[in-house]
Amino acid sequence: MTRGRVRRGRPVVVAFLAALLCALAAAPAQAAGYRYWSFWERDGEQWTYATQGPGTATPEDGDVQGFRFSVSDDSKDSAKPRGPADFADLCKDTPAKDGQKRVGLVVDFGTAGDAPGGERPPKPRTACAQVAEDATSAEALAAVAKPLRYDNKALLCAIDGYPKSGCGEQVSGDGDPSGKKTATTDAQADPDNGDGDGGPSVGLIAGIAAVALLGGAGIWQARRRRG
Repeated sequence: MTRGRVRRGRPVVVAFLAALLCALAAAPAQAAGYRYWSFWERDGEQWTYATQGPGTATPEDGDVQGFRFSVSDDSKDSAKPRGPADFADLCKDTPAKDGQKRVGLVVDFGTAGDAPGGERPPKPRTACAQVAEDATSAEALAAVAKPLRYDNKALLCAIDGYPKSGCGEQVSGDGDPSGKKTATTDAQADPDNGDGDGGPSVGLIAGIAAVALLGGAGIWQARRRRG
């Protein structure tokens, strides 16, 4: 009788441990991201993530570009600039001049949730930069939103003095800094979202479950021998 009960119990143990493994593997890892300034270009009625950094991009007269401070994993989920972005409205009070170009700019300092500890984001602002015809986006930004701050890899860290410190730092799911990673040059962030997610890996979960499964099998074998 004892052996019969143990044999019937073994599938129950295995099924329980298998279900536990599935539940643990399905549990979402704690999200992690990077706090940085992203750079955008206006394409008709839409914002598109810039393919160059502002240090190398050269806008044309009539272009609109945007900067947004936020916490995000990568360019696929970066928050877009908010507010009006029509060139005619942004530059209506700035008449054209020979030898210069006008670039509409939208600077969005982000939300309180994206702000570093102890700082409060300024309100979004717009401007019309009138600069030399060969000026880069970084030069257009500097004409209307000083002071700018860069790190030693030319990554754009602050616009109009915000934030006061930090540059492309990695943050955990609860918004706390957990390290720093600046992954590119030319003043354009390109964070790597492959590491540091703050949660247990699937491999670790599988290993724990495997150990538990082997332990359950060992208990069954011992009971069977005693029976």
